[in-house]
Amino acid sequence: MASLKEIKGRIDSVKSTLKITSAMKMVASAKLHKAQNAIGNMVPYESRLREILGSLLGTVSAAGAYTDVREVKKVALVCFASNSSLCGAFNSNAIREANKTVAQYREAGTEITVFSVGRRMADAMRKAGYPSPADYYELSSRPSYAAASQLGEDLLQGFLTGKFDRVEFVYNHFKSTASQTVIRETYLPLSLESQEGVAQVDEEKFLVEPGKQELLEELLPKVIRLKIYTVLLDTIAAEHAARTVAMQTATDNGNQLLQDLTLEYNKGRQQKITNEILDIVSGSSV
Repeated sequence: MASLKEIKGRIDSVKSTLKITSAMKMVASAKLHKAQNAIGNMVPYESRLREILGSLLGTVSAAGAYTDVREVKKVALVCFASNSSLCGAFNSNAIREANKTVAQYREAGTEITVFSVGRRMADAMRKAGYPSPADYYELSSRPSYAAASQLGEDLLQGFLTGKFDRVEFVYNHFKSTASQTVIRETYLPLSLESQEGVAQVDEEKFLVEPGKQELLEELLPKVIRLKIYTVLLDTIAAEHAARTVAMQTATDNGNQLLQDLTLEYNKGRQQKITNEILDIVSGSSV
């Protein structure tokens, strides 16, 4: 059985840890609120752009090389994680899905290029033998449309020039504070199936200038580049949600441990007092 001094030391240690986990939970919660506002403002904008895109695709015969489905011999995977830990299974789930995707393409003999966004993902993919072509740590810690758009442009040009036959994303999707699911989706070639059922442009109400084909050529790259920024904001919101839940769980467990240690300390202290009383009584009766 541990001595009272050891138990007292553990109690002090747990109290210090609780201060850290409580502070981290508050910080993560504040960042989550900010991230939710960002993704909440971005999603309607992107959705409306996609509606316009779907309307135009319904009236224009072709969408150019962006929808070109080719035999997949070279694939680019853009895998998102965080720069830091202490966010539960957030990183491990994304890394597991990324490794699973890499294994599937490796078995098929496909040439794989992995763009790792986030230090944890970059470290894991480097160990697996797929170092990232560039450092994207800053994207995960300080997201910006300019940097995300540049990455999207690199991927887009890689697809158009035949450097990649397919581009896929692996990331955590923010469903709620308590739920983040790993998503694997195709970025390029652009799928038109998701645009089915979108209302078509009413030519009697809207005048499209200089023309639908010209507008489509301008809109398609913008929507494609915007998608990567939306995914980045989605991933960051999921990260802060996972960290908030993890720190809340750690705080709850710490409080329970503190109660158990305090109870054990009080029992030991009471037992020590009882033994001292018994020694005094026994000595006085001799």
